Amino acid sequence: MIIRTAREQDLPGFLGLAAQVEHWFGPMVADPGFTRAVRRSIGAGTALVASEESSSGLLGAVLFGAAPPVHHVHWLVVSDGARGRGVGSALLSDAFRRWVRGPATVEVVTFGADHPGAVASGARVFYERLGFTPAEPAAPGPEGGSRQVYRRHVA
Repeated sequence: MIIRTAREQDLPGFLGLAAQVEHWFGPMVADPGFTRAVRRSIGAGTALVASEESSSGLLGAVLFGAAPPVHHVHWLVVSDGARGRGVGSALLSDAFRRWVRGPATVEVVTFGADHPGAVASGARVFYERLGFTPAEPAAPGPEGGSRQVYRRHVA
């Protein structure tokens, strides 16, 4: 697996990943705002992708907000076929290595405990295994489901 900074030609891969999770996050593929956000992150150099050397498809991607001392995981998706293989952990590990210098805080908004995607996606457990802790509730997602802030402090 290779983790690298995203390029403009990765946009179709981002849209492919987004299509796999629209049932949890609401429409993104046809949303010009999502495409603008991905392009803005690519242009700023704060988008990373995971791929295999032998494939042009993306295993996963992250949009990261590097604004010390509080950073944000804006969007992290791992393809259906690559979940459970360490792709998400590798993406975040690379993002932390590139952009996070302690003392700092990294925040992510993920599913609330009562959201159907909370267990099915494994997102809450994923972040907890990486040292994030549940914090305050966040505004509902675009599909109306509950959300919660998760936070990790970096010394």
